[in-house]
Amino acid sequence: MSKTVTFQRPDGQSVQGYLAEPANAKGGPAVVVIQEWWGLNDQIRGVADRFAQAGYTALVPDLYRGKSTLEAEEAHHLMTALDFGDAASQDIRGAAQFLKRSASKVGVTGFCMGGALTLLALTQSSEVDAGVVWYGYPPLDFIDASRIKAPLLAHWATQDAAFPIATVDDLEKKLAAANVSFQSERYLAQHGFANETAVGPRRIPITQYDAAWSQIAWDRTFSFFGHHLR
Repeated sequence: MSKTVTFQRPDGQSVQGYLAEPANAKGGPAVVVIQEWWGLNDQIRGVADRFAQAGYTALVPDLYRGKSTLEAEEAHHLMTALDFGDAASQDIRGAAQFLKRSASKVGVTGFCMGGALTLLALTQSSEVDAGVVWYGYPPLDFIDASRIKAPLLAHWATQDAAFPIATVDDLEKKLAAANVSFQSERYLAQHGFANETAVGPRRIPITQYDAAWSQIAWDRTFSFFGHHLR
């Protein structure tokens, strides 16, 4: 079952989101799903639905407040207008708090821009029990790794032109120095390799869906969340 819900941020403001629930949701695990730069679109709703089919309650906070796009230029405009600190500490934490009311444990996961926000959210949200990052990180100076207490799984594309793998090396050193419990996986793929819409003439050049790597990454994600959230 899926629906639009309204939840409260820690500061009391209201945010809407897309909620996908399994048949027996009460008391089970839950996941906050964070959008790519395109907005809360059908593709990211499909990700939430996939979690629901696997037995997780999934909530996608509407970070752009109703806006979404198919055009890269507009997506870039929407992303650069977003206050990442506010989104991580308020929208995403509020979503985690909303889920925690009825869920046993709550994870957070995000793709591209959402991957960067996942890392930031892990420094802001004590309610989060585990995180999975998909090919995205913020400027490393913005990450206080000492505040990350939840275990982390990260999926990286070695041919990623948007988030170079060399910076992932530096990120991993920073996480290790702070004694963060993390598992980092690398794939011979391009950015967006798990986004099934990154095919055909509408995909932007730096992205490319890869069904094989995507399935492996999803298997690892469900295994990781199954271990830490169930």
